[in-house]
Amino acid sequence: MPRNRPSRRLAADAGLLAVALAFALPLAWVLLASVDPHADLRVKAPDGLTSANFDAVLTPDITYTPLLNSLVLCGGATALTVVCAALAAYPLSRFRSRLNRPFLLTILFATSLPITAIMVPVYALFVRVNLIDTLQGTILFFAASQLPFAIWLMKNFMDGVPKELEEAAWTDGASAWQSLTRIVLPLMGPGLAVVTVFSFVMMWGNFFVPFMLLLSPDLMPASVSINDFFGNRGMVAYGQLAAFSVIYSTPVILLYVLVARKLGGGFALGGAVKG
Repeated sequence: MPRNRPSRRLAADAGLLAVALAFALPLAWVLLASVDPHADLRVKAPDGLTSANFDAVLTPDITYTPLLNSLVLCGGATALTVVCAALAAYPLSRFRSRLNRPFLLTILFATSLPITAIMVPVYALFVRVNLIDTLQGTILFFAASQLPFAIWLMKNFMDGVPKELEEAAWTDGASAWQSLTRIVLPLMGPGLAVVTVFSFVMMWGNFFVPFMLLLSPDLMPASVSINDFFGNRGMVAYGQLAAFSVIYSTPVILLYVLVARKLGGGFALGGAVKG
């Protein structure tokens, strides 16, 4: 057995390296093709560095307006999702009821529903209530579709905050709302960061929902407008597509960088309930 350990470790390292290369190749293509004047589907060194691809896509119709629409849609839906998930997770985490388990199983089932299976009735409903082709209607549906899994995540993080801290606050006269906003949520900063980033990323890359619920070209987010780079008869502007992909990925990367400290910070509850 000891003799086999180096070979097993080498095989594991080789497997991990292969997986890393599989993820790195598309990223390398995007970065290299964005500055290549003759970009194609091959991952290769650029024939020469150029900024023409970025100059072509940095226009209001192609980039600025779709990105602004994406920020409004995903930012608003993420904020609504986090707030609703916190309010729903708090009683599930702090109060015991025979309805807790059925409710959690119900929302777990909701996370398994394919989005394509419910879009037809949702589209008909939005037409009836005049929410079709509106940003606010799309925000509501984004939040509703992401909320079940966000509640599960939020509850798991909230379970890690000792209830004794809230009981001490209640003794001092704090209400349940005050204990949630001043004790629980500040202490579960990593959990809030995870739910925020996960919800935002899932909405940011969603093509099908805005494609179905938004009709006006000036309301389309970047996840839908990227389809314009795929022309008829298989013609694709690969350089411009790569440049747009770099710009399109920037907000998600910036969001992760902003919350990276909280993602790795932990709950820092040591000694909070001692004594």
